[in-house]
Amino acid sequence: MGFIYNIYFFQVSSRWAGLTGSITAAIFTWLSLSYLMGRYSADTRFRQTSLFKFLRSSLLVGGLLLSTTVLTTWIFNQDDLRIDRGFLIPVIATTVIASTGYQIVLRRRQERVQKWVLIVSQEEMRILEQELNLEKSLLNVEVQLLSDRATTNDVLMTLPDSYGVAISDSAKLQDEAIEILLSKRSRGCNIQDLVNWTELHLQRVPPEIFSPRWLVNAEGFRLQPSRTTWRLKRIGDLAIGILLLLATSPIVLASAIAIRLCDGDPVFYKQVRTGLYGQTFRILKLRTMQVNSESSGPQWACSNDQRITAVGHWLRKLRIDELPQLISVLSGEMSLIGPRPERPEIEQGLEETIPHYRIRHWIRPGLSGWAQVCYRYGASMSDSRSKLSYDLYYLRNASVLLDILILLKTIRLIARAEGSTPRPNTPQIS
Repeated sequence: MGFIYNIYFFQVSSRWAGLTGSITAAIFTWLSLSYLMGRYSADTRFRQTSLFKFLRSSLLVGGLLLSTTVLTTWIFNQDDLRIDRGFLIPVIATTVIASTGYQIVLRRRQERVQKWVLIVSQEEMRILEQELNLEKSLLNVEVQLLSDRATTNDVLMTLPDSYGVAISDSAKLQDEAIEILLSKRSRGCNIQDLVNWTELHLQRVPPEIFSPRWLVNAEGFRLQPSRTTWRLKRIGDLAIGILLLLATSPIVLASAIAIRLCDGDPVFYKQVRTGLYGQTFRILKLRTMQVNSESSGPQWACSNDQRITAVGHWLRKLRIDELPQLISVLSGEMSLIGPRPERPEIEQGLEETIPHYRIRHWIRPGLSGWAQVCYRYGASMSDSRSKLSYDLYYLRNASVLLDILILLKTIRLIARAEGSTPRPNTPQIS
């Protein structure tokens, strides 16, 4: 909402002041810096500490915009009065105050705690308890878990209509309980499916909470061959992929030279990955680990992995090592956005342990994905399960707008150098 408000504010301002290249550059700089500084993100509850952090980032963005504009004016000798310091300082100050005030009010409204009751099966109870425990610092909801065995008519009758109710597909309720819930729904009680609830509040779908039957009947999953969205996505992959390949080729060349000077050959390495519908293909990456680092067989990367070279550390952190995979995007084996392809040797164990794991093969794998921008780099069975929950969300909700959002989040991760760093001491969901 804050991002949209700022676009509207600048549109109104530009009509009054006249839209020029300089003004357009200032708008783009403001929005870009604000996004990179996290002004449009609500990753945590808006407590007082985060309020000060937000105000500080607003002032920093305004100061950077002013400095950039003044420097540009001085270098290029521009005489546009609309980017003169005497005009620009009050405009930027007004923008910072208005934007910050609006976002504070908006986030305060979002702080209103929603109360929900989740009716689940015994098997799902343990999974959801751990899921909600991992998300408790981010969720702006108060959740009460009820087992379908413990859900009596008296419990439902005393439940206020202001509470929302999410019901698992596998929960077994008596007819009387269903009649009570229908009566509450007619009085305005929000009742929905558990999968929809997890998508809305967790922005992912734990693989244990739905059945194969639900999967067949569920809405979404529109990103399939012969659909318009599939064709649009492919056109976008080709257009953006070619531009990225041309723009980043000097970076890849410089990185290849650095690898060779510091660690010798080979500069690149190929690895077999699983792609669309389980078909295997080879990806090309810049080498970031020591030669023969897997002589004893495939293994997970770990925090402070000794196999990673000095140059490789920075290549992984900035995700430069992934850039040669743009060739796979152009060939159609990969997409820019999609679930990250995994190695067949590792997937064999994942498929045996994690329910519905093979569903992620329904679409082309990607350079980046919803799991990569929402979940830090993982390298364990539990991490793979968590990443699958994000992949399932993407498969069901894939769209052009979601791809654009993931692309923007990926750019921010790269700009902040938040790359492929395994999570230390990752909480396990068993």
